Amino acid sequence: NVLGHVPDLNDFVAGIKVILKPGGIVTMEFPHLQNLIEENQFDTIYHEHFSYFSFLTAQRVFARHGVQLFDVEEIPTHGGSLRVYGRHIEQASEPEERVSELVARERRLGFEDLETYRAFSSRVRETKRRLLDFLVPTKRAGKTVVGYGAPAKGNTLLNYCGIRTDFLDYTVDRSPHKQGLLLPGTRIPVYHPDKLPWNLRDEIVGQMGHIREWGGRFVVPIPEVEVFS
Repeated sequence: NVLGHVPDLNDFVAGIKVILKPGGIVTMEFPHLQNLIEENQFDTIYHEHFSYFSFLTAQRVFARHGVQLFDVEEIPTHGGSLRVYGRHIEQASEPEERVSELVARERRLGFEDLETYRAFSSRVRETKRRLLDFLVPTKRAGKTVVGYGAPAKGNTLLNYCGIRTDFLDYTVDRSPHKQGLLLPGTRIPVYHPDKLPWNLRDEIVGQMGHIREWGGRFVVPIPEVEVFS
């Protein structure tokens, strides 16, 4: 899972061409743009990722540097990823059927059309508005709002939505390395879970089910803002 972390993509892929021996195969994984857009996973966009790929884009980048992506697998890692297989273009042959199937699907989904990305941008903005629609009246009513977990992608969500301690009193995390610190940008404090009177919704609800006893509710912001008891 290196490709999205590379600042100079063309140099990196050109280097793969150089070091790949004749007859060799390179395999790489990266989060799939389809899942990011369909599941509104904009919170996975943060500083250590330079690029987010559809298969169409990856195919073009590798072909530009003499590598044919001849096979692809869809895997569940990181909310939905692609595992691609490449070889020297001089040794290219007919790609696997799932390559052509994925290319056709991505074209149907509009990954080559600017309007697809504009629609995604609009959906992200609507998520921000709906989250604030919940937070503003909740805080006006004198309620306390806290977060559970302090992952990197949480910082994308909080900073984009402008959520600081005026909306989120604090968050808790099981990692001792995060406790006693502040979230970057928002400066929201991180405490041990014992402070309360994980990424999986069912796990969090199961662990924190006791909050129902004092009228607590859960808020899940991604892919759509949902409030439940």
